[in-house]
Amino acid sequence: MKLIDLKTTAAALPREWSSLVLGHVGSACVKVLRMNELPVEEETHDAAEALLVLDGQLALEVDGEEVRVGPGELYVVPAGTPHAVRPGSCGTLVIVEVSP
Repeated sequence: MKLIDLKTTAAALPREWSSLVLGHVGSACVKVLRMNELPVEEETHDAAEALLVLDGQLALEVDGEEVRVGPGELYVVPAGTPHAVRPGSCGTLVIVEVSP
């Protein structure tokens, strides 16, 4: 595998909230994306999802509670937990989740 510059890769994506799969570790995939100020609708997953903010901030609503994830911080959304992105998120996000 080659070295990947996550911020440059996210900046080159065609649009915000469009993720790119960088690779797989076991049954998990590692993705990167560029966030913007717009919200993303609520969703749930059958498996836990790890959200790592490289720069900027991620504003979440998790099971009805507000959660702010800052640069260098990781938040793991438990399996089956409803979560949505609130307005105000921006920057680079890495997601680790079980491959579909």
